[in-house]
Amino acid sequence: MTANASARAIKPELLRTYTEDFNKDRANLIAADAAVSAGVLKAATDYRGVRALPRDFSIELKQGSITNQERSGRCWMFASLNTLRYELMHRWNLEDFEFSETYLFFWDAMEKSNTYLENVLRTLDEATDSRLFEAINESPADDGGWWQMFAALVNKYGLVPKSAYPESENSRNSDDFKQYLNSKLREFAAELRRRSAAGAGEDELRTLKDEYMGTVYRICAVSLGEPAEKFDFFARTKDDDEDKKDEACKCKAEADADGKAESCKCGESCKCEGKSDAKACKCDKDKSDKPKTGKDERPQIREIGITPLEFYKKYVPVDVNDFVTLANAPLKNRPFNQRYRIRFSANVAEAGDMEFVNVPLDVFKKAALDQLTAGHPIWFACDCTQFALRKDGFFDQSVVRVDQLFGTEFTGDKAHGLEYGDSPSNHAMTFTGVNLDEDGKPNRWKVENSWGKDAGKDGYYVMSDAWFDRYVTELIIRKEYLDDATRALLTTEPVELDPWQPLTRRCR
Repeated sequence: MTANASARAIKPELLRTYTEDFNKDRANLIAADAAVSAGVLKAATDYRGVRALPRDFSIELKQGSITNQERSGRCWMFASLNTLRYELMHRWNLEDFEFSETYLFFWDAMEKSNTYLENVLRTLDEATDSRLFEAINESPADDGGWWQMFAALVNKYGLVPKSAYPESENSRNSDDFKQYLNSKLREFAAELRRRSAAGAGEDELRTLKDEYMGTVYRICAVSLGEPAEKFDFFARTKDDDEDKKDEACKCKAEADADGKAESCKCGESCKCEGKSDAKACKCDKDKSDKPKTGKDERPQIREIGITPLEFYKKYVPVDVNDFVTLANAPLKNRPFNQRYRIRFSANVAEAGDMEFVNVPLDVFKKAALDQLTAGHPIWFACDCTQFALRKDGFFDQSVVRVDQLFGTEFTGDKAHGLEYGDSPSNHAMTFTGVNLDEDGKPNRWKVENSWGKDAGKDGYYVMSDAWFDRYVTELIIRKEYLDDATRALLTTEPVELDPWQPLTRRCR
């Protein structure tokens, strides 16, 4: 062994020191017993941290039933649709509703495949080991994505309810489908490059690409089934009386000047018989006299032969183009109050690349609070693996005390996590609530996830405000909740970033 090699090696005498030091400390032995038996996260869980994050919130939005992306990388799509279904449900007074995620999944696979082949045609002069081509070729049609990919799909293809295009085995568990789709796309890329090197012109190559897309369509249709061009939609609106059906109607006992009860607390004008000791409210007497038939009398919404674009424009009361991606990335090479665009980041070729505005934390957080306070959920992206109890539903460094378990502090800040690739965003979810302290400051956030109702507490997570500051990097905010200075940045010329320079990975 050379002297240099010896200097690089772990020395036996140091190993003896390490093990002696480890075994001298009783805390190490207890930590090892716990971690080996229960796993790192359970062994590191601090019950005091858990108790400090109760699951009640001063601002809370009433959402539909929890959704489940299962074994697929569609979190960005689920979170996007969860924000829109909230608006649809409350606009049309529906008890519950879910869009078809598989419908957009089909078109996303088609569009990503087309954009990949278009990007291959744009980079025919690049070597296959160039940094640009490696970035393009890394994941031709993988599942992950961002809000702007979702918006591009909705603008082009519209939306459908889940009943019109339900889940399939390959949408619930997408690995096999995407593995072979990506393999075929890379074969197509190699042939396009070979033909180009042999002298084929742009028209010939594009004709060949169009033929290849026929194969892509066949793979998608076999895996997921073809999406219908039109569908029927049926829903029953919520009975306004349902929220009151379990409440007793208690009239005020004191009579007014006419000797009648002043009002009925069930929310209706009360016409009780005029005695000051009235014990029952008879404002529903006429209704109760009607015979019960068991027939569902709730109002209906019926559409026959509606297209996905017609459905989106008619039933979704928000425009997906009225949202802006805000980032909070405290990096020297990404100055705040600047608009950025990431090259080669589109899924729909003609829709344009992903853009974001990088803003300071106070601007970032205020936009989130303003939107939630106004009664609208928020799509957000974060690194969901850091200091997180995925099963129990907590995001907080005071809950996952790996510092105590391992006997070492984790001191990296947000800039470090982004610069060194330790905590880029990898998962999208939805904020549906926040708790404000006595000073009106947020101390915890309610998170709707898309991992099913058995994850977290009935599908919901609680996030400490400190964790928000450290690990949440993207928010999708309606333009009306931006401050004037941030809104003005939307018209400035963006700084272009290369595809290997994003602040986040595609969320999965």
